[in-house]
Amino acid sequence: MKKLVLAIAFIGIGGLAMAQQTTTPQDKEARRAEMHQKMEQKHQEHLDEMKKDLNLNDSQVAQIKSLHEKRKSEMKADFDKNKEVRQAKMEDMKAKRAQMDADMKKILTPDQYDKWQADRKAKMEQRKTAMKDRKMMKKPMNTEAPEAK
Repeated sequence: MKKLVLAIAFIGIGGLAMAQQTTTPQDKEARRAEMHQKMEQKHQEHLDEMKKDLNLNDSQVAQIKSLHEKRKSEMKADFDKNKEVRQAKMEDMKAKRAQMDADMKKILTPDQYDKWQADRKAKMEQRKTAMKDRKMMKKPMNTEAPEAK
């Protein structure tokens, strides 16, 4: 019994310690800059691979690069245009979640409500972990052209 209590205590303390990790704006900026640099590097590698595989000349590479930049700017514009709609949807979802929370608080006893909140939080953590695992498990797409028969 003592071992069980100690194990639960260690798990609880470990969970609290992990929950206390915070990121600073400098960390976010550094991560964003690193991610941007990696994306640029992958883009350049992709262009180099296309140049080699398709035997492109420098003019073609420049045209493809400008086409990619144009497409990228169009996508960013679309993303920015729809930002307000996404934020409105998020606010609506938050309001609905808060309303459900208030309704559940009226229905459940305080102990039941606390247990429901803890279960909901645990399930959300499981989903986050599963999403991170899926991202780690993703394999790079096969960029090779199918062989001609």
